[in-house]
Amino acid sequence: MYTIGQVSEMFDLPISTLRYYDKEGFFPNLVRKGNIRYFSNNEIEALHVIECLKKSGLGIKEINQFFTWVSEGSSSYEKRKELFEARKSAVEDEIKSLQKTLSLLEFKCWYYKTAMEDGTEEHIQTMLPDKLPDDIQKLYNASHE
Repeated sequence: MYTIGQVSEMFDLPISTLRYYDKEGFFPNLVRKGNIRYFSNNEIEALHVIECLKKSGLGIKEINQFFTWVSEGSSSYEKRKELFEARKSAVEDEIKSLQKTLSLLEFKCWYYKTAMEDGTEEHIQTMLPDKLPDDIQKLYNASHE
């Protein structure tokens, strides 16, 4: 069992956030002794899911819906699976977009490093758009898809 302070440190979340999640009903079996909340491995697992869903772009309302489905048991498996498939797809799309951004950033780092070494951009400009070194060409192409 973990105290709210320990869980706060584990997840780098403010205690107020954990209290809010509790108030939202995300921890229906949370043990309380006096005014102290004790988190079991079930609540820790719930927090992993909450943080995953938040990072995937869901808001508290949608996360609350997920936990409502959990409380419904096996009858909501399909809905829960669809939710995770949709979030997975959204994250994959975001990763692709970020990879394109990273490719352009890496290309531009090379571009300006080379321009500084040469003292000019002229040589680089003669290589654009398709005569760049192979590894740099891959970055350029990926960033311009």
